[in-house]
Amino acid sequence: MVFTPGENGSFCDFEVPPRFQSWKGMAHGGIVSLMLDEAVGWAAWHAGHPGVTGRLAVSLRRPLKLGERVRVLGQVERVRRTLVYCNATVDSLDDGGRIADATATLMMTDTKVDVPAQ
Repeated sequence: MVFTPGENGSFCDFEVPPRFQSWKGMAHGGIVSLMLDEAVGWAAWHAGHPGVTGRLAVSLRRPLKLGERVRVLGQVERVRRTLVYCNATVDSLDDGGRIADATATLMMTDTKVDVPAQ
């Protein structure tokens, strides 16, 4: 997953590979949670507040089908001292429906990230 900074936060368009299947034809909920965690982390990084996730509250709205294209979006809501409050969503690019969303609190740290070459 490669996140890009944008006007409304950091986003990534993605399709879950079959190796992350849970029940037949569906992605594992842990993978969806990982996508949300990555989204809040990159949103904080792109906003200049790198950190690590201290709390992630996930709501899975419906199963993510394998082969379904999604947009994962992370946003920084506010920063208070060393805490970064964020939210994230996973929405279908096929039908526009919400698949999952999350709120998170990150603790700022001197983080170093290896960004993959594009």
